[in-house]
Amino acid sequence: MTQATSTNKIVVIEDASITLPEGYKAGGMHCGIKKKRLDLGYIVSDVPAAVAGVYTTNVFQAAPLILTQESIAKENKIQAILVNSGNANACTGEQGLLDAAEMQKRFADELGIQPHLVAVTSTGVIGELLPMECINAGIEQILQSEFEQEENFKHSILTTDTCIKQIGVQIKIDEHTISIGGAAKGSGMIHPNMATMLGFVTTDANIAQEDLLAALKDVTNQTFNMITVDGDTSTNDMVLVMANGLAGNEQLTKEHPDWGSFVTALGIVCKELAKKIARDGEGATKLVEVQVSGAFSTNDAKAVGKSIISSNLVKTAIYGTDPNWGRIVTAAGYSGVPIEPQLLEVSIGQYKVFEKGLPCPFVEEEVKSYLEQENVVIYVDLNQGENSATAWGCDLTYDYVKINASYRT
Repeated sequence: MTQATSTNKIVVIEDASITLPEGYKAGGMHCGIKKKRLDLGYIVSDVPAAVAGVYTTNVFQAAPLILTQESIAKENKIQAILVNSGNANACTGEQGLLDAAEMQKRFADELGIQPHLVAVTSTGVIGELLPMECINAGIEQILQSEFEQEENFKHSILTTDTCIKQIGVQIKIDEHTISIGGAAKGSGMIHPNMATMLGFVTTDANIAQEDLLAALKDVTNQTFNMITVDGDTSTNDMVLVMANGLAGNEQLTKEHPDWGSFVTALGIVCKELAKKIARDGEGATKLVEVQVSGAFSTNDAKAVGKSIISSNLVKTAIYGTDPNWGRIVTAAGYSGVPIEPQLLEVSIGQYKVFEKGLPCPFVEEEVKSYLEQENVVIYVDLNQGENSATAWGCDLTYDYVKINASYRT
């Protein structure tokens, strides 16, 4: 059943996703890249849509990312996204680029649109050529009605994920209902250095492309760039936002009186997807949130939060329900931010464990009991300013090693 909550003018719909906005369809199928699971998916808009993207900072960008960025640069619009899982098409040289272009053209031909209006992306094992015979056969069938189910798309993009990740919101702008839907995949190779996963966001808002890109970059810095699982930044990952304008609102720009509401709504979608990715970290049992306050600047707060959430010692302590505040303090100390030790305060949940450069008395068993919960929050107050930031991650478990020791087998 749909769960909806309202925040001012924004309605959050927990089980809605990319087809919530007007004019989108999605689907997926098994074409043979994986042994059994769905591995080829698509999103299609009824009309060309303004598009904004953010991409991995890894210098080894996969062929589909290179092609997609080149295609978007031609018109700043796309009408479809084709994604395969199980094979990253990364570090595959000229043949990888040719294969990505073949996927793009074949799907464009099926849709009757220009190839540059199709974004292509891949995720999976690095260094292997795509099984193009399987993919091409899949593309010929993928638009058949039996595959036109949004649920299929959400499953077709997964690799080591244990669950689908989706969210939707609706807001009123110019008396029109604007919808934003999101779906993502991500479980391993996750680190706060955009991009760290695959994220797909759709909206029926009418919005200027340059402003859509500015909004996405701003929101990304507060959401997808504030999560980590294992400190690895992948070769393939990106976030794409499509805006097809079918809601009929007056064009949104930064000067529009409801611009702030739209950015807030986009931020909610991206934040919830980011948290779902962090919680689904490979082998993870807990979502860990680090709230940093009292910083000189927002960047300082982000740096401290990222440092703590990225610490393997912090992550393993949380897995072991060990209230080892020393690991938290140490991670804050090497963040590169000039921290005054005598001002720092640290709490694990409601339990203050460090203050004024010294440990605070606390009941060990109470804090251990708190750390057994699925959601753990660490509060860090630098007491040096008025800026804050939040980072998300997960615990580090034995299962993470097991999963990644046998990833290709």
